Amino acid sequence: MSSTSPQPLSGVRVIDFTQVMLGPSATQVLADYGADVIKIERPGAGDLSRTSIPDDPDGLDNPVFQSLNRNKRSIALDLRKPDGKAIIYDLVRNADVVVNNFRAGVMERMGFGYEELSRINPKIICAVGSGFGQTGPFAHKGGQDILAQALSGVMRRKCNDDEPLTIYATSLCDYSSGMHLVQGILLALLQREKTGRGQQVAVSLFESMLAMQMQEAAMWLQRGRHFSWGSYPLTGAFETTDGAIVLVGAFKANPLQDISKALGLPDLSADQRYATFEGQVEHKADLQRMFRERFASNTTAHWIARLEEQDLLCAPVLTLAEALGHEQTKVNGTVVARDDSGKLLIGTPISMAPGAFQVRRPPPALGADGAAVLAEAGYSTERIAALKDAGIVT
Repeated sequence: MSSTSPQPLSGVRVIDFTQVMLGPSATQVLADYGADVIKIERPGAGDLSRTSIPDDPDGLDNPVFQSLNRNKRSIALDLRKPDGKAIIYDLVRNADVVVNNFRAGVMERMGFGYEELSRINPKIICAVGSGFGQTGPFAHKGGQDILAQALSGVMRRKCNDDEPLTIYATSLCDYSSGMHLVQGILLALLQREKTGRGQQVAVSLFESMLAMQMQEAAMWLQRGRHFSWGSYPLTGAFETTDGAIVLVGAFKANPLQDISKALGLPDLSADQRYATFEGQVEHKADLQRMFRERFASNTTAHWIARLEEQDLLCAPVLTLAEALGHEQTKVNGTVVARDDSGKLLIGTPISMAPGAFQVRRPPPALGADGAAVLAEAGYSTERIAALKDAGIVT
């Protein structure tokens, strides 16, 4: 997708130490809207997601890495050596944002904490995404999506008590935290316009998942009881003869009456057992059994049409492949070309114009832009060659 208008973040430079998903999902949004994101990677290995997925052991064409790193430039630096650290300091002098998702204290030990970097550039914004926060009993614990699902209470919350514990199949915590990190960075950039100074911004997987449960948390904190939209007695996922359907029996004056009509059942809401919400909760198993039996008697398309006639909230349960091929996906322009190779990626879900999302460059090969980044920072050709010979830049 291209645009002749300047992108919102054109002119913003980001030094990106992040890897795997939390951080890269945030910096990719910044890059998609015009920021110059310089990805700092380890020589010979790079971002863990280049090689940790059993798809491409050389890390040259891994779809997982590609999905999070378009529109970025890569420089591979040995930060154990003084010359490698000096390069970071030189880049920070003309940067706006430094992002990392290491454990608490790692950047400080490397000499790249906010106090250190703000002495070099008072306008710098340091953005941190961690597992559990910068202080406290879990500050130095390795953060990971599945751990955050467990520790935040998300894994224990189920629509039906008899469901086994399970791991949510999508990286829910990483993505939500990444988007919170984007918000923090943008807020800090706006505040810098007013104050002229940068600041440190921090988010964590743990806090993001608690925030995602704000409704459920408020119910527990104020009433001492559990709450879940998905556990409502008239809501559920049901098998049909050729697939499955999800029904949300809520947000109407008498949804059970409308469901009964759609399913060709007597008006169940007229039955004293089911006439009130409390009764429906008490007899949820009976209601869900009747729904299952009816839905199992015909096709998904048949039941979608019947339910929509009653203005009930419903949808077919699709596979990811079906969702990617859906007409709504095509109309929205959600799938984009990585480059002229024909390989495809998911674009940004944010639609705006002018200044729209653009794919300006494909995901970078490890260290592919090192020489260009150093030249822009004022390094001579001879100096760049010497750094390469010394293994500082690869």
